[in-house]
Amino acid sequence: MTARTVFLFGTWTLQPDKEPDAEPITYAMKCAVCGETSPTWEDYGVAQNWTFTHAGRNPTHHTYREVIIRPWRAWMRR
Repeated sequence: MTARTVFLFGTWTLQPDKEPDAEPITYAMKCAVCGETSPTWEDYGVAQNWTFTHAGRNPTHHTYREVIIRPWRAWMRR
């Protein structure tokens, strides 16, 4: 028996996954000074509030990054 390769050509489409069974969009904040990252939440406001607690404990930490995890889906149109 020999192995065969099958090529399937088409146009790929990519978009945010908004299907009912899609994973939720989650948010976290990361301190750019020390690298500590908040837990992830589905509510961005809760993630942003983590920065106030972190800054209160670390008064010289003023720079943060928002980390958004958004599910995407890809499929091939024929």
